[in-house]
Amino acid sequence: MDDEGLDDGNNCDWSNRFKESLSWQAHPGPVLFLTFTSYGDLWSGSEGGVIKIWPWEAVEKSIQLTREERHSAVIFVERSYVDLRSQLSINGFSNMLTSDVKYLVSDNSRAKVWSAGYFSFALWDARTRELLKVFNSDGQIENRSDLSSIQDFSVELVSSSRKDKAQSSIGFFQRSRNAIMGAADAVRRVAAKGGFGDDNRRTEALVATIDGMIWTGCTSGLLVQWDGNGNRLQDFLYHSSAVQCFCTFGMQIWVGYVSGTVQVLDLKGNLIGGWVAHSSPIVKMTVGAGYVFALANHGGIRGWNITSPGPLDSILRSELGGKEFLYTKIENIKILSGTWNVGQGKASLDSLTSWLGSVASDVSLVVVGLQEVEMGAGFLAMSAAKETVGLEGSSVGQWWLDMIDKTLDEGSTFERIGSRQLAGLVIAVWVKTNIRFHVGDVDVAAVPCGFGRAIGNKGAVGLRIRVYDRIMCFVNCHFAAHLDAVGRRNADFDHVYRTMSFSRPTNLSNTTAAGTSSSVPMFRGTNSAEGMPELSEADMVVFLGDFNYRLDDISYDEARDFVSQRCFDWLRERDQLRAEMEAGNVFQGMREAMIMFPPTYKFERHQAGLAGYDSGEKKRIPAWCDRILYRDSCSSLVAECSLECPVVSSVLQYEACMDVTDSDHKPVRCIFSTDIARVDESIRRQEFGEILESNEKIKRLLKELCKIPEAIISTNNIILQNLDTLILRITNKCAEGNALFEIICKGQATVTGDQKATNHQLRGSFGFPRWLEVSPATGIIRPDQIVEVSVHHEEFETLEVFVDGVVQNSWCEDSRDKEAILVVKVHGNYTIQPRSHRVRVHHCYSSNKKHMIDTQPDGSRNIQGTLLHRSDFQPFSSSYDVVDQLQKLHSP
Repeated sequence: MDDEGLDDGNNCDWSNRFKESLSWQAHPGPVLFLTFTSYGDLWSGSEGGVIKIWPWEAVEKSIQLTREERHSAVIFVERSYVDLRSQLSINGFSNMLTSDVKYLVSDNSRAKVWSAGYFSFALWDARTRELLKVFNSDGQIENRSDLSSIQDFSVELVSSSRKDKAQSSIGFFQRSRNAIMGAADAVRRVAAKGGFGDDNRRTEALVATIDGMIWTGCTSGLLVQWDGNGNRLQDFLYHSSAVQCFCTFGMQIWVGYVSGTVQVLDLKGNLIGGWVAHSSPIVKMTVGAGYVFALANHGGIRGWNITSPGPLDSILRSELGGKEFLYTKIENIKILSGTWNVGQGKASLDSLTSWLGSVASDVSLVVVGLQEVEMGAGFLAMSAAKETVGLEGSSVGQWWLDMIDKTLDEGSTFERIGSRQLAGLVIAVWVKTNIRFHVGDVDVAAVPCGFGRAIGNKGAVGLRIRVYDRIMCFVNCHFAAHLDAVGRRNADFDHVYRTMSFSRPTNLSNTTAAGTSSSVPMFRGTNSAEGMPELSEADMVVFLGDFNYRLDDISYDEARDFVSQRCFDWLRERDQLRAEMEAGNVFQGMREAMIMFPPTYKFERHQAGLAGYDSGEKKRIPAWCDRILYRDSCSSLVAECSLECPVVSSVLQYEACMDVTDSDHKPVRCIFSTDIARVDESIRRQEFGEILESNEKIKRLLKELCKIPEAIISTNNIILQNLDTLILRITNKCAEGNALFEIICKGQATVTGDQKATNHQLRGSFGFPRWLEVSPATGIIRPDQIVEVSVHHEEFETLEVFVDGVVQNSWCEDSRDKEAILVVKVHGNYTIQPRSHRVRVHHCYSSNKKHMIDTQPDGSRNIQGTLLHRSDFQPFSSSYDVVDQLQKLHSP
């Protein structure tokens, strides 16, 4: 908002600026959706399939009442609704429209209304309010009982899941075994009935396009095109995330996803481009002032020029790129990452302080990975059962998190923002309160690797966050044990890296889009690599954990001797992990700081010093099992942080805490100094505006793109008699660009006697009068082509009064002549302001025909205006190419 009109230093009195005109109680429950139809009626949808209509006549009458009559106006409009449930018994639909009305869309092209639940649709006539068709998401008319039963099972599953999650803090072992088995059984029953599949087919968004088509978006990301009669035409799948909303302008469809991605399609369904719009779900999109705006779940709003994707974007990106140094800021944070195999034990506060607390004061982010917090066959089996029904965590895992909270002074200095547990694996992240605002979008994942890739005794848990608009992933791993299991360990890493999937996918273009997407999208297009591991999309990835790589070709005694002499160089030559990384077999593209600490495995518990290495019967050879590896945005070791290389890290400290003796492993920590390049949006917006104002090439391109095609309207005066149909022709004279048209009613009047049209007082209107049908009222005219619009008089001489949804009485409308002013709005693909043409439509009754019609000697009628007679009426299904047919018609 600009400052114009605001009081100097005083709060603005918004109550004087926005005044309530009329309000009333529409439904006893929530109003889920509203829409105005092409006849000016207000339709509202609520729970249980309830649809109410407030006729424009009733709303208009109430608005015109004085302030003193406002109470009467509210009562009048509140009781004047039409209850569409009275229509449900027609055509056997009485039991089929019981789902909540999630969406209402007015198809102004054909004067119809679509109402939709998650799995069903109904098609209505906007003029007569008659129910035309009920069908499911596959386009087939079917009984709703099957869908209802599936929804019931889904509700049962969700309810039990939420209940179990609420009790998770009590501890898994305190829950009833029967409850777990019941939840698992619910999963099987729902899966058998197709409940999960139906959830993916759920309708999440609905929109009508200018060519008369309807588009729906599903939870699975599927986009479905329908014709105006409810016939399913084509399916498209360009993104695996759920569709959240649509927006349409000109010949493009904008799709917003729960992942924060925006995609743009043409009217045929071809993907033009896509980019990262927000870091959280997009909940709404709209068009205004030449931009498409997207509102995200976190409250952020970003806008893009309506010409995107297009040639303008490449120019803007190039110009903005040259000014990158002006709006780029480098932030530095320190990250403490720690890993510890706790061997099913518990640590003292002193041990945790030695490991984490002693160095936490200098860092902004703390990431901790634990292994073997709990083990055992029984625990692992129950953990797997919990994962099946969407539950995770344990009382022991929670104990560790609480203890680390205490160590880090959680609540005053640090805040824990996310965690994940898979069997004995736990990962969690804490952020310092002074940068909490810049950290968000926390997401978690888990990949089991044990016993057929199903059990979490081995595997990984991951945590993904956004820091200063850059994506960082931290993965805590526990790989296969034993000296000779190198191949299995490599396979475990490969499986984790390729299959780890977070609940909300990131986007491949994130690193560039964060700096440009607020005005200029970075497009993925249709050829982006599919099936890429999600971890590969992050700006920084840190792997930490008990990787279990050992030392080759060395005995226990030799290893002990080298450790005691701190001859780590010789031991590193025997390190399996180093050898496998150099061979390119594992952790490809990652690096590790120089190891300058003794092997961290295996020790006798509570025995201090290097003498604590395993001296039992097995005498396991010391090894560096516990490691921390990483990669940042740069391919080379020496690189400068920039928007092209947005995250650059170096290791400040990499060491083991040898004084901690609570486990047979020593805890390891690594402190990263990380530079993050971010965009100063305020400076960037300023530069963006200056480019638009000063760049002549952009000005010329915008002028060309926003050109309005020249169009010719066949008449500006139409005279109709009872039930008459005449044709209005709109010609696109442009040889190159498409012309888009929309026909609205500017107002209507009743003509008394010989009153001249110029003296009419037009009544404002949100739609066409009920005696007039115009079809199609929207459409596209190809270059040098003509479209035909049917203008038809429909007999409508009876007005019905509804009270509380029921017809109370009716009376005959006067038989005076009527007149409506139509406005044909013509614009190009990207024009905001259309070129308007006024067409006067006059309806005269039989008693007045002699004033309007000239009778020829042969008895034929000659109606004023350039019109086609009813006998010359042509179908509209192929109206893009009718020039040849029109040449054969009789010209008036």
